[in-house]
Amino acid sequence: MKKLLIETQLFTPILTEEKSDRGLPIIKGILATAEVKNGNGRYYKRELWEREMDKYNNLIKERRALGELDHPESQIINLNNVSHNIRKVWWDGDNIMGEIEILPTPSGNILKALVESGITIGVSSRGMGSLEQNGDLMEVQDDFELLCWDAVSTPSNPGSYMSPLKESLTESQIKTFNKYKKVNEIITEILCSNGSCPIDL
Repeated sequence: MKKLLIETQLFTPILTEEKSDRGLPIIKGILATAEVKNGNGRYYKRELWEREMDKYNNLIKERRALGELDHPESQIINLNNVSHNIRKVWWDGDNIMGEIEILPTPSGNILKALVESGITIGVSSRGMGSLEQNGDLMEVQDDFELLCWDAVSTPSNPGSYMSPLKESLTESQIKTFNKYKKVNEIITEILCSNGSCPIDL
């Protein structure tokens, strides 16, 4: 039976000097890796990704390879939350590389500010498919269908680091705390820049 499959990995975007033909910022990086056991214990064959990339290239040609900001758990891409458009995908070894155009939408502006501030984000493939246990692996089956790649926070629950008692944290935890504090400041500044603030401060 098919279910929603979401796979997230760290994404270290390279903000290039290059702009899209519409003058929008471009970032590049690794979107996914084939032939490995991922963090969810799932395994995607290279042939599966090759097939889905061929199909995905049709969306790229039609400028419909859109993605959202954060963790949507739906088969539908919500246009209200779109942050980017993927312009190109290609192989580098077993890594799937991507060239991403950041859109001037509210979510896109947040993504752009995070990237420009050097924040490490995550990238998450979203697809539908079934799984079959094979030893210690959950193999993704041939009915898999890639929907999109989303930009997500990492870890997926940054609220875990909201403790104000910094003296009880390790140096590594303090760095992580400060990183997500910076993310919250950037998001708040963007959302509240027009004089009204849609979130409680």
